[in-house]
Amino acid sequence: MTNLFSLSGRRALITGSSQGIGYALARGLAAAGGEIVLNGRDTAKLSAAAENLRAEGATVTELAFDATDHDGVRAAVDGYESDTGPIDILVNNAGMQHRTELENFPADAFEKLLQTNIASVFHVGQAVARHMIGRGTGKIINIASVQTALARPGIAPYTATKGAVGNLTKGMATDWAKHGLQCNAIAPGYFDTPLNAALVADPEFSAWLQKRTPAGRWGQVEELVGACVFLSSEASSFVNGHTLYVDGGITASL
Repeated sequence: MTNLFSLSGRRALITGSSQGIGYALARGLAAAGGEIVLNGRDTAKLSAAAENLRAEGATVTELAFDATDHDGVRAAVDGYESDTGPIDILVNNAGMQHRTELENFPADAFEKLLQTNIASVFHVGQAVARHMIGRGTGKIINIASVQTALARPGIAPYTATKGAVGNLTKGMATDWAKHGLQCNAIAPGYFDTPLNAALVADPEFSAWLQKRTPAGRWGQVEELVGACVFLSSEASSFVNGHTLYVDGGITASL
């Protein structure tokens, strides 16, 4: 049974993986036996994250590129595949948040959200899938959000981007399942991450979240690892186009 979830002999690229959820998922996939390819734009942070993982015994390489740059992504992925070897698993994790009431939301911030949260999934997903299709196998996991299904005041554009991630995941599965790829999404609820630092530090919001979430607490990033290992492994060989909510029950409860 453990072999069903083993990632031994497989290589995983995780975008935006120098901190937060991306780093936790990289660490978790390494613990399951995977070889890790860390990605980010800040090379210093990327190198520090890689060294930390290597100190724990992980096999790690670094691949710095801007996930919003279509040509740059294509060149980086093609070069890595040619020089190093196949990317068997892709986790599209790069993302950002901007909180402002919708009537005053800056247009430039909206465009940046679109590029970071949606376009990056398309750019990296397409670049990696081209190689996976040729091999007839591959796993793509997009990081969606509880906002894929729900909305809150002040983050309407973010909600729109994460809804799009959910639907793009369905589209990937529809187009690429016939080529042997499984394309799914993980939708985290409210997790204690750098992206949510302002909310974690807000006693009023934390109190509201504890009442609103059946589990009664913030999630810890390590609690996303099991879902990612499942969707990266042979255990999910017939799971496609699915969004797996890891949210303490928040989407199940009024």
